[in-house]
Amino acid sequence: MPEPKVASFPAIRGALKFYQIASIITGVMLLLLVAEMVLKYTPIRLELFAGGSGGLLWFAPVVEGPEGLESTGNGLNISLSILVAHGWFYVVYLFACFRMWSLMRWPFLRFILLALGGVIPLLSFFMEAIVARDVKAYLASREAASAPAPATEGVR
Repeated sequence: MPEPKVASFPAIRGALKFYQIASIITGVMLLLLVAEMVLKYTPIRLELFAGGSGGLLWFAPVVEGPEGLESTGNGLNISLSILVAHGWFYVVYLFACFRMWSLMRWPFLRFILLALGGVIPLLSFFMEAIVARDVKAYLASREAASAPAPATEGVR
């Protein structure tokens, strides 16, 4: 597989920073989504709301209705908002993964592993650390190898 060109190293550094930020935000959103799903789909059966009849932040029960689970709360459904926000931000995360993968010219399997970071809880945090370590080490080794040797004066 071809290696990245030295001229693309500034773009790689920018893509790495964007990937790191996106992976942390996606990881946090995914953890919030898992917490929301545990609250809603286990016997706890609650959803978080903002405003409405319950006050600033409050939990409303979720009941079994004719079309499945139905919320009894009013106001802004924070649980639903977390779901939508994670879904949209996952698209941004996939773009960050694709950009990092394409600039580094990694195998396709690595892109799949990066993409799974936004679906498997906690994986994005581990992948962010691994990718940052690998990319920084790669860039440093390539820059050291391509740096001109220092000129030495003759010894007398």
